Amino acid sequence: MEYVRTKDVPTRKPPMNESSLLGWLKINLFDTLFSSVLTVLVLTAIFFAVKALWIWGVSDGVWVAETRRECFKISLDGACWAGVFAWLDNIFYGRYPRDELWRVNLGGVLLVIWMLPLWLPRVRGKILVGLSVVALYPFLAGYLFSGGEKGIFMQVMIAAAIVGLAANIANAVTGYFNHGSLSNFIIRKIGKSEAHEKQQRNILLAILLFALAVAFIWQMSWTEENVTWTKWGGLFLTFVISGIGIAAALPGGIFLALGRRSKLPVVRVLSTAFIELFRSVPLITVLFMATTMFPLFVPESFQLNKLVQVIIAVCLFYACYLAETVRAGLQAIPKGQYEGAHTIGLGYWGTMGLIIMPQALKHMIPNIVGTFINLLKSTTLVSVIGLFDILNILRAISKDTPWIGLHKEPLVFGAILFFIICFAMSKYSRHLEAKLATGHRN
Repeated sequence: MEYVRTKDVPTRKPPMNESSLLGWLKINLFDTLFSSVLTVLVLTAIFFAVKALWIWGVSDGVWVAETRRECFKISLDGACWAGVFAWLDNIFYGRYPRDELWRVNLGGVLLVIWMLPLWLPRVRGKILVGLSVVALYPFLAGYLFSGGEKGIFMQVMIAAAIVGLAANIANAVTGYFNHGSLSNFIIRKIGKSEAHEKQQRNILLAILLFALAVAFIWQMSWTEENVTWTKWGGLFLTFVISGIGIAAALPGGIFLALGRRSKLPVVRVLSTAFIELFRSVPLITVLFMATTMFPLFVPESFQLNKLVQVIIAVCLFYACYLAETVRAGLQAIPKGQYEGAHTIGLGYWGTMGLIIMPQALKHMIPNIVGTFINLLKSTTLVSVIGLFDILNILRAISKDTPWIGLHKEPLVFGAILFFIICFAMSKYSRHLEAKLATGHRN
């Protein structure tokens, strides 16, 4: 008897009609008497909770008023959202000068434009796009946000950031409309498609140096007013700390994880000690150490402001947590992957960069994004050491004379903001999991 093997055809889920919906409800919510009673009780509790919040926050809420006393005159039991709206600029920008807010907004727009090619399917070189954002964007945004005089190093990095941004946009446009990379497009346009590879590389290098020189001369005329870091605050400061922390903690965690698995005893011991030291103390302790004890161990001529110290502390702390996450992903990779990489002639860094690390990071996406979310929420701890992040700004509303005693509404508004941001990060991580999934279909 012969058996014929048929090709697996993915089945399509039928659309959910009324009968299937009732069946789903019966199986998942009303299959037994206990689950039915529990479902009814939970739905009843949710109904009354949502109803009470709706009445307090929407139906009886006050949206326009000059003082909290005026809110009480309009609605005694409703929420006074007018105080939150009156402080909206402070919540988002802190004490940043109102005439210079365009610099913060421009920095955010440039970041979105710079990262947009990561979501365009036809664009090539997405790894270079991500690396350019991490390596160059902080210098351009840092000068936009702080201003002041520029040293020669800062001028060179700003010029490099301008060229990187322009090249990134040109590469995205070329990839989207011509299905190719920017370098191939330039070589084809100047008629050097048949030239030797070394000659093509020299031409591209000459164009890059010319672009850097033009950008350097252009940025020399930039003179932005200095805005000291003490005026940074609100959600803007939260994004600065968490953004730099996320960008720096993951690469740091990867190197620490590789160091902990190293065969060199000195590297392994130092990496392990560093990881365990930071993971054994709370973040608030690390922040206090960074701002109070760190200056005692460095020369007096070497000075860092409190914001830089906090950012370094956050980066190191979460790099250690991500190191353990990455190490868990590395241990999940079968040994055959290492042997196969060595068989085709790859060295240690080639094996890690091309074979092992992409698989490990793909498996650890939920854990990595969970750590990023925790990092974002933990930035509120900087309010304890005097930085006016969003939590400190929300608390300050209740001390403002027109809105004195307004506690609940600002904190509820802050909770809504954090929920939106964290939920968006969580949904994007699910999107990445589905996009990068290579397992068998159930």
